[in-house]
Amino acid sequence: MKPLSEQLLDLSQRAKKIEDSAAATRQKNQAELQRRHDQLKADIESTGKKLESSAAEAKADVRSGWADIKRRIDERLATAHAKIQERKAERDVNRAESLAKAAENDAAEAIALAVYVLDQAEFAVVTAALDRAVADSLRAAA
Repeated sequence: MKPLSEQLLDLSQRAKKIEDSAAATRQKNQAELQRRHDQLKADIESTGKKLESSAAEAKADVRSGWADIKRRIDERLATAHAKIQERKAERDVNRAESLAKAAENDAAEAIALAVYVLDQAEFAVVTAALDRAVADSLRAAA
């Protein structure tokens, strides 16, 4: 497992990529958005595999919890991807507008979930640092 500092650096770099995607969206840079979409799809698959591998190393109850969360997220993403494919095939402006709004709502929900997960990750990092300080002080006192 990577040290927490490296994991936080990775997280920071991912946040920067999200900012870049948001900028491309504002600029309506379709080529950049498509490139980022394809890269994200590959990243999601890779991260999912890593998460499954990490979960396999964890305790059974933790593993099943993470597996359930991953499964639910994967289901939501599959639904979103299906809607995207449907939108590409759909030519009706009203239908496309409805699908775009639904996709925007899905994105807002995913962002809210990401914020929650980031808060939980930060909480875990701070808790780990506090627990490490207690362990170190107990070791020094012994």
